[in-house]
This record gives sequence, C-alpha cells and structure tokens, in this order.
Amino acid sequence: MTRRVPILATLIVLAAVATMLALGIWQLQRRHEKEALIARYRANAALPAIPFPTGAADAALLFRQTQAFCAGVNGWQTEGAGAAGFRHIARCGGPDGGFAVDVGAAPDPRFRPDWRGGPVRGWIVPERQNRSWLAPSAPLRLMIVSAAPAPGLAAPKRPDPASLPNNHLAYAVQWFLFATSALAIYALALRQRWRKAGNPQ
Repeated sequence: MTRRVPILATLIVLAAVATMLALGIWQLQRRHEKEALIARYRANAALPAIPFPTGAADAALLFRQTQAFCAGVNGWQTEGAGAAGFRHIARCGGPDGGFAVDVGAAPDPRFRPDWRGGPVRGWIVPERQNRSWLAPSAPLRLMIVSAAPAPGLAAPKRPDPASLPNNHLAYAVQWFLFATSALAIYALALRQRWRKAGNPQ
C-alpha cells in the first residue's frame, strides 16, 4: 500500500515548524545581545561620575554615576516598590524641562519628603514608564536614582544591571519545543490517517 502524504497540509506544518525554529534561533541571538548589554552596563557603573545629560537621551549612559543640581521640586510621583513600600520621585524644574529623581522609599504613598532640591548624586536609569527593555513604547527619558535618601525616606536601591530581564534562553527552548511538538503531532496524525486507509470500515 502506498502511503500518501497530503501536500498542502505538510507544507503548512513545515512552514510553521520553520517559523518556530527561526524564532528560537532569534531568541538565542537576543540572549547574546542582552548579555553583552548587561556587561556594558556593569562597566558603566564602574566609570567616574558625569554631569547628568540634558540633551537627547542616550541609552549608552545607563547605569553611569552622575551628578546634577535640582533647582526646585515641581511635583512628586509615587510608585510601588515591593517590600520597600513606595518610591518617591521628585520632578526637578529647569530651563531644559527638568528631570526626575528617585529620592527614596517610604511605607506611606501619601508621605511628602521635606526636600526642595539641591545637589544630587546617583545613577542614570530610564524613567519608570520607559522601562520596557525589549520594546520601549515611548522615547527614552532618563532619570536619577539618588545615592542619598531625602529626609524621612529609606535609601533607594542602587540600580543593578543584573536586574535586566534575560530570559531569551527560556523563550528559545519554548519555540524549539513547540516545533518538536508540531512535528510529533503531525506524524501521529499521518500515522492515524494511514492506519484508517489500510483498514477501511
């Protein structure tokens, strides 16, 4: 008995498997890129402090030590910080539009630090709403995580490049498993088809 293979269905399955394999390989490439990025940011953290950049945001400056002067606080923003409570972020005014500074955390989101600006030293990070490292939905804006807390707040956690998500290997394994599963399921379907063809009721 000749075992006939449905051409269209086979082509569709093979195309799907090829796409899954390509996505898995792409995730492996992204893993190496992310590892290189983390290594660069670790090197940045060991470099001397620079003035906080006021021009176009440059991702190459992330995790650098920086210093700036907050001419005055125009407003406050709070964000959840897990066990630390709530981050308190000051919006500093300036002729260039100002910048944001994470000045520490407190259990109460309504607490307002008695801090009106002044010299700031810390590390450059993306503003919180821009912290999608894989596909930022808005133009990158930089902020400072202060090395010293404002009065009444716990010190901000020092930014760590190791905290950047790097789960591309897991994604790659998933795509390879999907491809393997698709082939196995199609092989079982073909086997069932041939069995029914060889044993008509």
